[in-house]
Amino acid sequence: MYEFVTRSPDETEKFGERIAKCLTPGMVLALEGDLGAGKTCFVKGLAKGLGYTGEVSSPTFALVNEYRGGRIPLYHFDMYRVSSWDDLYSTGFFDYLEADGALAVEWSENIAAALPEDTVYVTFEKIDDTVRRITVGEIAIEDTLA
Repeated sequence: MYEFVTRSPDETEKFGERIAKCLTPGMVLALEGDLGAGKTCFVKGLAKGLGYTGEVSSPTFALVNEYRGGRIPLYHFDMYRVSSWDDLYSTGFFDYLEADGALAVEWSENIAAALPEDTVYVTFEKIDDTVRRITVGEIAIEDTLA
């Protein structure tokens, strides 16, 4: 378990860029934290760190956004409105688990029973308006974050 503190949205994004170096196809990051805790900002950094140059936004209404054009694709899910297995199946989530990219899943606690055993949990705690404590579960980070 690794714990980091960021002091601005820019630092949270840069932290996501660093984590992106660790991402491999099939990896699932379960992003947990309250509204406004920095999850989407972190995903912007993941996408940028993978080499994606387009716009990154929360997939609140689309449920999933695909960011392609980088080292590997990044599939960004927002499970806030998912409340049943039927809802989950309609997102295509299980197909994406078998795809060629990594998954970043906001509001992952809503689908906890469906997450793979090797899911990496990333928890965001809002300390104040700009400071975030980010805890990253076991991940092969080697020198990336040391």
